Amino acid sequence: MTSSDHASMPGAPPLGAPFRAALIQMRTAKSVAANIAAASALIRQAAAEGASYIQTPEMTGTMEENREALFKVLHTEEDDPALAAFRALAAELKVHLHIGSLAVRASEHRAANRSYLLSPDGTIAARYDKIHMFDVDLPNGDVYRESAAYRPGELAIVADLPQIRLGLTICYDLRFPALFRALAEAGAGMIATPAAFTQSTGEAHWHILQRARAIETGCFVLAAAQGGTHENGRKTFGHSLIIDPWGTILAEGGSEPGIIAAEIDPAQVAAVRGRIPSLSNGRRFELVMPADQSRLHLVPGGAA
Repeated sequence: MTSSDHASMPGAPPLGAPFRAALIQMRTAKSVAANIAAASALIRQAAAEGASYIQTPEMTGTMEENREALFKVLHTEEDDPALAAFRALAAELKVHLHIGSLAVRASEHRAANRSYLLSPDGTIAARYDKIHMFDVDLPNGDVYRESAAYRPGELAIVADLPQIRLGLTICYDLRFPALFRALAEAGAGMIATPAAFTQSTGEAHWHILQRARAIETGCFVLAAAQGGTHENGRKTFGHSLIIDPWGTILAEGGSEPGIIAAEIDPAQVAAVRGRIPSLSNGRRFELVMPADQSRLHLVPGGAA
């Protein structure tokens, strides 16, 4: 796929000049004020080092898993102190600041796990509510119900940076490749996957899933992560990643808070898709299945 082929994709923006992207790795605590201060210091450093796009992890504002305690510190989007602070910081530094996610009040009983892309003037360029909720009953008896506190999103979101179109996802979304395919087909050349992977799942799946999503879509994949043992005892994997469209890791973090950065050359998107044109080679199909199966995710079924 040439640059002109890429530009002819539905709604795809022209590919721009190379730019520096930075990821902020955090170990978010319960205190919103402390987390704002910790993230802001690293964001300032990344901007001083030349980054024009800066991404923070999932749950930048607070790492509070107890539902009752979470709702005591929740704010609506209009009143959220973290969002206000980061909007002011984006305007001050004149960068695209992507807050991986904040927990914001969506209704009386539900929160949203919401990502924000902030423009260099401090306005909200895009917002995305995490679509896929991690609900599971494990063999050891542990039960996780993200949907008990959070309302799932229903909209996939792309937004334009000056140089490239960005697709937005959050953490568990990484395990649903149909979302990534949809973002790429909507013209995204870069996909954000800010996350708070646990230590165990990170060790098993983090690198391979991130690289697979980059290879499948021919996109840059940028994943700012939480890392280390948190105040609430949760252990997250860290290893923030910047991956190019060929699946090569350009930069990787460790387990401590800090910054990683790399140059993003949008021309690589067209070059890689020209070598492996799986997006343009994709075909619609119908699945024939037994009549007693009620549904399969995103795939229309025909009669057996």
